Amino acid sequence: MGFAETFKALSDPVRRDILVLLKRGRLSAGEIGSHFDMTGATISYHLNILKKAELVFENREKNFIYYELNTSVVEEVMLWLAELKGEKEYVEDK
Repeated sequence: MGFAETFKALSDPVRRDILVLLKRGRLSAGEIGSHFDMTGATISYHLNILKKAELVFENREKNFIYYELNTSVVEEVMLWLAELKGEKEYVEDK
C-alpha cells in the first residue's frame, strides 16, 4: 500500500462517504450510487480510486460487482497516524 494513493483517496468527501457506507457491509455499485446525486460513471471513478488505494475489495457475482471495505489497510493507516501522534511508544535498539 502506498500512502500517497491512500491519502489521495481519503482526500475526497464522496470517497470518505463511500467508505462509511461500506462499513456497514458490502454493496453493489448501484447500491452505492443510490446514495449520491451523480452519474454511474462518476461513482465508478471514485470506486476505482478507492480500489487503487486498496481501501476496498471488488468481488464479482454473476452480473454484479460488490465492494467491501478493506479493513487491513484502514487499520494500517490508523496505526501510522497513532504512531505519528505519539500514542505508541517504541523501544529503541541499543
